[in-house]
This record gives sequence, C-alpha cells and structure tokens, in this order.
Amino acid sequence: MTYSDAIIKRLTELCNERNITINKLAVLSGITQSTVENIISGKTKNPKLKTLHKLSIGLDMTVSELLDFPEMNETIFEDE
Repeated sequence: MTYSDAIIKRLTELCNERNITINKLAVLSGITQSTVENIISGKTKNPKLKTLHKLSIGLDMTVSELLDFPEMNETIFEDE
C-alpha cells in the first residue's frame, strides 16, 4: 500500500459513510471537483497539506482526525 492508496481508501470510506459524492465533497471543501477526482483516481500521488486541510473541513473534522485511521498508523508503506 502507498500513502496515496491509504488517502484514497480513507476519503472513499468517509464519503460512503456520510453518503456524499466526490462532487459534494469538493463543494463542501471549497476545492475543484477535478482536484478531488485526481486524488481519488490516484493521479495526484501526494496531495498538499492545504488540500487535505480543506477536505477535512468539508468533512467536518480536523486534519488529525482525517489522517488518524488504522491503515495510516499501522502500515509499512511501499513509497517510504
């Protein structure tokens, strides 16, 4: 698993849990739909902290909460 894979999995799970689309997440976060789609598709391998911060705001959580999940904390990543 790469860092990108972990972020994709986390964002996908959070959107599914909250029953929101990628477009809705973009609107809530104040970033373009293409930016979110590029992250989710894996085109963007290393999203900026500013982007992760905006996504976390859109999901009504902190960046710490966004990044605090088992895959991020317990995985040895391929791209380290």
